[in-house]
Amino acid sequence: MNFLYRHRILLGFLSLALAVAVAFAVCFAALSRTAAHASRLVAVIDAGHGGVDGGVVGITSGKKESDINLEISRLLQTELEDAGFSVVQTRPTKAGLYGAATAGYKRRDMEKRAEIIRASSPAVVVSIHQNYFSQSSRRGAQVFFREDLAGSKTLACAVQTALNAMPECVKKTDALVGDYYILNCSAAPAVIVECGFLSNPDDEALLLDGGYRQRIAETVASGVLAFLATGAGKIR
Repeated sequence: MNFLYRHRILLGFLSLALAVAVAFAVCFAALSRTAAHASRLVAVIDAGHGGVDGGVVGITSGKKESDINLEISRLLQTELEDAGFSVVQTRPTKAGLYGAATAGYKRRDMEKRAEIIRASSPAVVVSIHQNYFSQSSRRGAQVFFREDLAGSKTLACAVQTALNAMPECVKKTDALVGDYYILNCSAAPAVIVECGFLSNPDDEALLLDGGYRQRIAETVASGVLAFLATGAGKIR
């Protein structure tokens, strides 16, 4: 066996060994990512309304609540994923979850959201909305929780405290009890975050500003993390 032939055989073995090592590394990395994903806490973000159900509209701009909800929900997803959560969006697009816009669409839409929440076994559920009131002077973010679920109250208080600390907050408020479908559809700690009043021109102007929506998302995420720091959150 001459030198050149032996050299070619050696190169062949080295190439094979390198290919095996690369394949092993790729598989190991994939398995590691899968394991890491499985160990993450799950957060469900629910962008309220959608499709033919636009929710309320801005008093001066006519901007639909459903679009603002979705924009903030996407920003919140990024914040929570950066913090290590696995995030599930009930409504990842502008479309509703009701199928055909026929009679009973609202009920079907809410039932689909509940189905997604229960299937996700979340540590927290955050439903994003915008408020509206007959008196345009009312403004500010409000957080609602289910009265008989201690984890929801703790989560709501943590998020409300964070929102109250924002420089744009003109009046501090307490988290409020709310008897809403999205809060009652599972045993997971859940809150509805009304980010502001679209019936108030000042709140509306803030909510139409991309920088402010980003700060709202960061603030809500910080409240969620503060809640988990209390030990109240857990994998379900």
